Amino acid sequence: MAQQRWNGRVAVDIRDSEPDWAPFMQPRAPQGAPNVLMIVWDDVGYGAMDVFGGPIETPTMRRIADSGLRYSNFHTTALCSPTRSTLLNGRNATSNDMACITEAAAGFPGFSARIPFENGTIAEVLNEQGWNTYAVGKWHLTPGDEIDLSAWKGRWPLGRGFERFYGFLGGETNQWYPDLVYDNHQVEPPGQPEDGYHLSADLADRGIEFVRDAKAVAPDKPFFMYFCPGAGHAPHHVFKEWSDRYAGRFDDGYEAIRERILAEQKRLGLLPADVELSPINPHGEPDATGPDGEPWPALDAVRPWDSLSDDERRLFARMAEVYAGFLSYTDEQIGRLIDYLEDSGQLENTIVIVVSDNGASGEGGPNGSFNENKFFNNVPDTIEANLARLDELGAPTSYNHYTNGWAWAFDTPFPYWKRFAGYEGGVADPLIVAWPKGIAARGEVRDQYLHAVDVVPTLYELLGIDPPAVLRGYTQSPIEGDSFAASFADAAVPGRETQFYSMLGMRALYHDGWLATTLHPPLSGWSNFDRDVWELYDLRTDRSQMHDVAAEHPARLEELKGLWFYYAGVYKGLPLDDRSALEIMSSPRPQPSEPRDRYVYYADCADVPESVAVNVRRRSYTIAAGVTIDQAEAHGVVFAHGGVAGGHSLYLKDGRLHYVYNWLGERIQSVSAPDPIAPGAHVLTAEFSKTGDDPATKSATGTLTLYVDTVAVADAEIMTQPGTFSLVGDGLCVGRDSGSAVSADYRAPFPFVDGAIERVIVDVSGDHFVDHEQQVLAYIARD
Repeated sequence: MAQQRWNGRVAVDIRDSEPDWAPFMQPRAPQGAPNVLMIVWDDVGYGAMDVFGGPIETPTMRRIADSGLRYSNFHTTALCSPTRSTLLNGRNATSNDMACITEAAAGFPGFSARIPFENGTIAEVLNEQGWNTYAVGKWHLTPGDEIDLSAWKGRWPLGRGFERFYGFLGGETNQWYPDLVYDNHQVEPPGQPEDGYHLSADLADRGIEFVRDAKAVAPDKPFFMYFCPGAGHAPHHVFKEWSDRYAGRFDDGYEAIRERILAEQKRLGLLPADVELSPINPHGEPDATGPDGEPWPALDAVRPWDSLSDDERRLFARMAEVYAGFLSYTDEQIGRLIDYLEDSGQLENTIVIVVSDNGASGEGGPNGSFNENKFFNNVPDTIEANLARLDELGAPTSYNHYTNGWAWAFDTPFPYWKRFAGYEGGVADPLIVAWPKGIAARGEVRDQYLHAVDVVPTLYELLGIDPPAVLRGYTQSPIEGDSFAASFADAAVPGRETQFYSMLGMRALYHDGWLATTLHPPLSGWSNFDRDVWELYDLRTDRSQMHDVAAEHPARLEELKGLWFYYAGVYKGLPLDDRSALEIMSSPRPQPSEPRDRYVYYADCADVPESVAVNVRRRSYTIAAGVTIDQAEAHGVVFAHGGVAGGHSLYLKDGRLHYVYNWLGERIQSVSAPDPIAPGAHVLTAEFSKTGDDPATKSATGTLTLYVDTVAVADAEIMTQPGTFSLVGDGLCVGRDSGSAVSADYRAPFPFVDGAIERVIVDVSGDHFVDHEQQVLAYIARD
């Protein structure tokens, strides 16, 4: 923001001087400037919510749509962080260095997960123009190695133009036990699920609070709020009574419900009458060969409903009921925010934008998952394991995700789902725009081809703002989206002409109604990009991509392929990366400090996020804690890492030492000392000595031995996870188990009492405990 010249006059005596306050005033938005509320749903497909023809009741979304416009041809990037970066600054995802989620950053331009400051956010712009700026809910735009309290905060929400933040920094969180950040510091949730706490309600409360706090002082000052609930990203958590509202509604399966959804979409005017339903597995069932007859990894396949057993149908239907309840409950909480704006007289002059960040999620695979973290560990789910815990779906003991059949249904009428950038199921999403004071249309539909890059330039036009050439000292890059504000009044104005897509090894290019895409399984690890089969679709007449016309239009296909490579150069879209989720997540990335053999942690310090915590995966490790026990009944967690979806914990209960390794929420492996520990100073140790690998899961196997001081008191054979305990939440902590509990043997946080923990050392050198126990004792005793 340019500094105003001071135009006063200074004399010797202040009484003879003339003041000028203008250069010293905080920025003021134009009189009557509107508020902006951007609501970003997570993993909500095109056909999930009733406002877009789906089976899930979202009266708040209908209310917003009825007061404005629905856009039936809006597109995203097929994944969370890339879309969110685009929604906030109007540049393409790879231009934002956000080719994938932040946890999957790679050391290449376009892939670093570090949004350049030359790509200023709308929050940065509006903050300098006199708007209050708030971010509430999911962020997912900070690199994984910069989300701990030692990190530079320049890429946290407050570093990118937001004045207030309340939410979670990573890609997902437990809705019952979220890992919360308030402005620039971690906080504990204000309640527990047994007390009625749920994150969706908490976020609505905080959004109302942020607006109310400022409006009480400056009622005419506008705000920009970026409101991002965790719904409907896994884990699908909600109160049972909300899931029960949908009992029986999904019993006839995903194929049948797709027919009803499409009929409703046509009735609402979202899709033409001749749109067809894409088939259940557009590229066939899994096999060993691809379209060219050569070995090729199959695309994810959906299990037909009529091939399922009665138990499987009961399980799958309940998964959909839980997801539907999760969305409806969250819609009601957003409704409270809308009610507040209306009751306080602000809604009339508030621009409301509603989107989802990508298509419905297929990470649950063909069997669904009681624990979605299995996906990130490359461990397949089994029907038997899921059935055994059917009644817990959505509860605090779960970390659940529905089957990819429901992802396909909630993306009706399109093929595939999230991650598939070449297919509408991955990138076609709801868009609702309402502004009662500024948009005359009510309840109408627009069908221009739009993309997430177009949202910010549209807002700039509506707010009368020219993006600055220089922002916070950085010369700004060009905005890559185009405003669609003209479509509010004119349904016939053209939409976006060209859009570049690249995601997890899949490539696509939209141009003038046509879409060229590669048939390449994302996250397959297949490589062989030179053998990609290119398809061509005329989306003007074939929205559901039923008819590949590459053979009929070879020249057009070659033109679009050439354009893809041109824009890959412009937008930093190379290299291509189709590695598996486990391989991507396990890749080395920058760390706050150099890797070391010993990590020291202290009681009552802030949680250490998974991305920067000591890495004990598939290796030997020793956890040694120096403690003082004041009374025989001392109890509580000494060390915990992870939570209900997987982790390990060293704790005291009934005076005895216990260690539990929770393998992906499925195999609870406990080791307990037989005798209580006497009061006094002690070193309590859990040592895992790796002896092999499980061939099916690539998990490490070995012996876990408990020591009290130098005496081994118990041991057992255990298996440790091959990959991450979580994407971000349920990190490492000492003296408590924050978030969800690793073990059902105690209720989190189960703090350590009647004693003190001096420090905990986690050694990953591979040395046997008895070979260095004197060093450990001396290190712990050191001041």
